[in-house]
Amino acid sequence: MSPVLAGVLQLLALIAALALAYRPLGDYMARVYSSDKHLRVEKWIYKGIGANPDTEMRWPAYLRGVLAFSAVSVLFLYLLQRLQGSLPGSLGFKAIDPDQAFNTAASFVANTNWQSYYGEQAMGHVVQTAGLAVQNFVSAAVGIAVAVALVRGFARSRTGELGNFWSDLVRGTIRVLIPISVVGAIVLVACGAIQNFSGIHSVGQFMGGSQQWNGGAVASQEVIKELGTNGGGYFNANSAHPFENPNGFTNLFEVFLILVIPFALTRTFGKMVGSVKQGYAILATMATIWIGFTALMMWTEFHHGGPAFDIAGGAMEGKENRFGVGGSSIFAVATTLTSTGAVDSFHSSFTGFGGGITMLGMQLGEIAPGGTGSGLYGMLIMAIIAVFIAGLMVGRTPEYLGKKIGTREIKFAACYILITPALVLIFTAVSMALPTPPNSMLNSGAHGFSEILYAYTSGANNNGSAFAGLSADTQWFNTTIGLAMLLGRFLPMVFVLALAGSLAEQQPVPRTAGTLRTEKPLFTGLLVGTILIIAGLTYFPALALGPLAEGLAS
Repeated sequence: MSPVLAGVLQLLALIAALALAYRPLGDYMARVYSSDKHLRVEKWIYKGIGANPDTEMRWPAYLRGVLAFSAVSVLFLYLLQRLQGSLPGSLGFKAIDPDQAFNTAASFVANTNWQSYYGEQAMGHVVQTAGLAVQNFVSAAVGIAVAVALVRGFARSRTGELGNFWSDLVRGTIRVLIPISVVGAIVLVACGAIQNFSGIHSVGQFMGGSQQWNGGAVASQEVIKELGTNGGGYFNANSAHPFENPNGFTNLFEVFLILVIPFALTRTFGKMVGSVKQGYAILATMATIWIGFTALMMWTEFHHGGPAFDIAGGAMEGKENRFGVGGSSIFAVATTLTSTGAVDSFHSSFTGFGGGITMLGMQLGEIAPGGTGSGLYGMLIMAIIAVFIAGLMVGRTPEYLGKKIGTREIKFAACYILITPALVLIFTAVSMALPTPPNSMLNSGAHGFSEILYAYTSGANNNGSAFAGLSADTQWFNTTIGLAMLLGRFLPMVFVLALAGSLAEQQPVPRTAGTLRTEKPLFTGLLVGTILIIAGLTYFPALALGPLAEGLAS
């Protein structure tokens, strides 16, 4: 079988699996977030944290819950790392330095999982399981909760109440993420991923010395890092490591885990607003961009550019033989079009245009399908921008799902789409202008610039993947990327929840002959065009200096 055919068949199998899971998972999540009943274990949690899950919250209270929980999480994870040397199960590793501990705490709480350290050489079992793995669950649950709050803003009227953050957080963790993770971890262990709490041990003799490895609860952390679109690896090689991702089947299974909740949330959205067709329109937009990017990436990486490419069957540099070009291309697009950041190959070794595709995927706002929750609310913000543009073209006050998009709503949406690009471009420009940060670049010229641009794009968009050439474990990059991750995660949430509150207060507008039919293919095309134009106008100058210049020169 040719490598190209193998890649296409993998893509078709993935699409079929996602299609089978779409309806049952989407309907289940709609029931989870619409139910007024609480499980016994959930009641214990509410009692322990002193929360009343039946109290409705307006958007400022909901936001305070998000920020308070996340602030406590950052502090807890920071202290856990700083105290690692005194904790049991530390495997002899010392406490993490302050700047790196801050960067890692910000990273995992912000659902980014950017790692400026070697996981197997820095983190013991307690930090990995009680710190990082826990944040993989709850940071994903926070994202889903904010998305559900925005959906309620569309679904409700004449009230500013958006539900209860603590209830949404607990339900997302207990009823959605944990059950799927248990099943997924069993699948990974059955296929060869490790799951233990062994210490450091030597494996064989290599070049006169022994290779040392430490074990860990890898399979259980691997499944939630993908399912929750987190991305942080137990080992430095991330999902390219055979302990995390043993073979071609697990590779495709992990891509499935990355995509299944973000895609299924469009069904949840349709059920909660009372129109599954609206959910299909959002799904079609996400799928169009995802399939288009995947096809373009596979073409770019399979394109033969010389004898080495001919012999290898494609651009195999930086890719694992057990996955091939096709599997690596599918994984790279899935991880950068979501906020996952896990890698089964090294994006720095992709072709110039291939590296640009991974960067552009993040720069779209990671909305196709995006992260757990963040992809849905990001796409709904883009839908609001699209109906506003359509309203300007026909001279009509725009509306979406029966809610008018007035001055207040469009300001919230505009602020949302401006925050992340501003963080990326400002931090990149400052880093290139200062004398010290460029010393961390492995390469010079366009590729070196791409390393820094990719780092801040990944951080501010809460992705977490890296070009693998930048030495980011410095005070400058640990601090500034940490700030980019926190600001890129929580500032947009402010405007999402404010928009949700504004929409929930409105009285529904009856549909007329002049209402834009947002469930039709015409709107899907408008939405795709809006997304590509906004990203292109924002990032094209920076991309021209990096991956485009490199691709045209090669």
